[in-house]
Amino acid sequence: MTARALCDKRDPLARRKDRHVPPGSRSSALHAMSARAATGRFVLQACSDCGVITYPPRDACPRCWGSLVWNDQARGAELLSETVIRTTTDLYFRDHLPWRMGKLALDAGPVALAHLHADLRVGDRADMQLVIDKGGNAALFAGPAGRNADMHDRQWREFMIPVKDRTILVSDARSALGRAIVGALHAAGARLVVAGMAPPARTADLADELLAQDGIQPVPLDLTDPVSIAEGLSKIGGPLDIVINSARFVRSGGVSHGGNLTDQRRAFELSVMGFSRLAQACAPMLAGRASSAFVDIVSAHALAPDADFAAHSAVEAARHSLVQSFRHEMRNAGVRVLSVLTGPTDDEDHQSIPPPKVAPTRIAQGILAALARGIEQSCVGDVATDALTRWMADPALYTREKNL
Repeated sequence: MTARALCDKRDPLARRKDRHVPPGSRSSALHAMSARAATGRFVLQACSDCGVITYPPRDACPRCWGSLVWNDQARGAELLSETVIRTTTDLYFRDHLPWRMGKLALDAGPVALAHLHADLRVGDRADMQLVIDKGGNAALFAGPAGRNADMHDRQWREFMIPVKDRTILVSDARSALGRAIVGALHAAGARLVVAGMAPPARTADLADELLAQDGIQPVPLDLTDPVSIAEGLSKIGGPLDIVINSARFVRSGGVSHGGNLTDQRRAFELSVMGFSRLAQACAPMLAGRASSAFVDIVSAHALAPDADFAAHSAVEAARHSLVQSFRHEMRNAGVRVLSVLTGPTDDEDHQSIPPPKVAPTRIAQGILAALARGIEQSCVGDVATDALTRWMADPALYTREKNL
């Protein structure tokens, strides 16, 4: 198929508009809230002595000076009052005025100031979310109770990453996982899905019904080759909004036995160095967009190694570390970097692993959900959820138990 025409025509001589991010200076307590909000949790501090729940984040209980702990709380609230901010000295909010804020009585107890969805009015019930802003910090957002927030609300769009009418690159669309992602993005209304096709080319690709659909553009893309990446990106012919890195090389084998050095070298070249090549090539393109994101799909082996997949575990851990650094680098540009943690996938790469395994279509839907809520780190499937929970509770114990 041919690529679609650009949705916006720009003057090549005009100066590009600077895109600012929300203020980044925050207390250590709010950074602790942000770390939990990044996984999709709604948490508030509770006093371990008197039990009072408090907001905003503090270092000690405002009632008895007792110690505070983070607990998941009820998301319901009632909008008490609202105001519209029409002037500010902050560079980010100056670009988005007017801006609605409201005071809400949380079901958990405190009264809090939050960003408001356009559908909310004083007296309405609201569902509260802890969202991550473009500066990487937690913020309270109130949406209409009992239904999904309208994606066209301009304030909500500042905290989530829309898929509809966007141009999205999938780095490996040849695998079962990549094909599921391409299909899900197309069904969600993406303007153009650029499907990276790893070499070698196959004649069967010409008859592939998925790749032949309008709005899907297959391009040759080899993450082990910088020239291939540059040529693939040049074929997009327009702005790039979202990159989803689905490329991986999975082989079983240990360190002292069963390990193939050629496979290990290939895994590092594709999954680790390939990630860096793709990130470096796409970062300038994403930085110029209003709501852009880079999504990486990482195995739960990144948290603790599996002795039967030693090289794959090392590769995933290395790339997971690079993703954290990349996320920090891109915050000043307002680009979201998301990690989607998964267990074994029900595909040819994990044939030797017994169930439970995650269907590629479920991972694709998990990516859409992470984008819709702007969650920096999410889990898909019971294996990944259990792995993250156990790792956060006791990393040393989880690593030991995993290989007993």
